[in-house]
Amino acid sequence: MLKEIIISIQSYFKAHAFIRKHKLWKWIIIPGIIYAVLFFVSMYYFIHTANNFNEWLTLKTGLKAWLDKINSGILGFLFTLAALALLVVEVMLYFSLFKYTWLIIGSPVFAYLSEKTDAILNNTDYPFSMPQLLKDMWRGIKIALRNAFWQTVYVVAILLLSLIPIAGMGAPLIALMVECYYYGFSMLDYNCERRKMNAAESIYYIGNHRGLAIGNGLIFYLIHLVPVIGWVFAPAYAVIAATFSMHEVKPKESILPVSNAN
Repeated sequence: MLKEIIISIQSYFKAHAFIRKHKLWKWIIIPGIIYAVLFFVSMYYFIHTANNFNEWLTLKTGLKAWLDKINSGILGFLFTLAALALLVVEVMLYFSLFKYTWLIIGSPVFAYLSEKTDAILNNTDYPFSMPQLLKDMWRGIKIALRNAFWQTVYVVAILLLSLIPIAGMGAPLIALMVECYYYGFSMLDYNCERRKMNAAESIYYIGNHRGLAIGNGLIFYLIHLVPVIGWVFAPAYAVIAATFSMHEVKPKESILPVSNAN
């Protein structure tokens, strides 16, 4: 899996060189600006709301009054760490929902960029087909909804874990890995569709190459640490990098029959 994570990381550098060489900026900057604006506004209001909710929760449950009463520095410190872990996991959960909304809205652009990249890498041509584009969009939407559901289930469980002092401190890291996997999954699936894999086959294949998904999603998140510029470039770079990753790892193994796929 480590080798595949490294392949995914290297694919982002290849994606940057590819974008410059083939002048794909217009397919990246315009959607990226829209994404960046929506990301900033939505995260600002969510963090403000989450802080108010967490404060209300500590008051209603009597936790704040209890901590004030016992006046224990160690317990106060531990619950402060738990509150911070809770906030981080809440932000990740919201970001995941925002991310999947954007995947659905931006599916035409992502489908086009993935296909364009694949066509150039294979030195072939995919004639524009509106039915095929609509098919790719619909598949992307279904995969995004499926991933959003399962990721939410896992992150809610992790959210409950974050409420436990000490044990909950590892919750943000676990949540991050889950986030990375499911986002990278959505980016890789555009390539699986072109390889004529149905949804069940795609789930099986990416599950066997989870390092590609985790690596893709991890760099996507790290790019967000660069304000504005990172937010603009992250989505499009992720889908192009996913295409490069899939070219590095050919589907040599047989695809599990649909009836046996998990």
